[in-house]
Amino acid sequence: MADNTKKLKIYQILFAALTLAVMVTIFVFSSEDADTSSQTSSSLTKVAVTIIDKNYYNEPPAKQQEIWHQASFIVRKLAHFSIYTVLGFCASVAAGRRRLFTLRSLGTVLFGFLYALSDEFHQSFSAGRSCEFRDMMIDTGGAALGMLISVAVMGIVGIIAAKRRKTKIKQ
Repeated sequence: MADNTKKLKIYQILFAALTLAVMVTIFVFSSEDADTSSQTSSSLTKVAVTIIDKNYYNEPPAKQQEIWHQASFIVRKLAHFSIYTVLGFCASVAAGRRRLFTLRSLGTVLFGFLYALSDEFHQSFSAGRSCEFRDMMIDTGGAALGMLISVAVMGIVGIIAAKRRKTKIKQ
């Protein structure tokens, strides 16, 4: 039994380190000025425009610009949501195994919210970037989803581990 506790602590330390790594990644992206940030997302936007409109390159320039603008918006917001989903997942696993409606689960989402708040504030100091409440809410939603996924994964892993222990005891 003590061995399981030791593994859990190592696992939590690993995910705490991953949480810190994701936080640094977010900080670096938020430090980019508007032009650099646009270049970073433009390669994904190129893919998105062809998904949104298969005939994109045959459209008139005004229509291409409209499609590009929409795709760029979607890519940027999905990037916010996705990286904060990873942050929420890592922070939640670092918080340890638990049920969904606990203070630690709420704390994980609150942590995501507070980091999103600080990130948006930090981003406002980068040239051409701004602090947007909408982005903060998208980020928080991503952190909440990451927490939900982690609780589900930890629950499934717990069920599998319990079944394996039962099988070992019977043998």
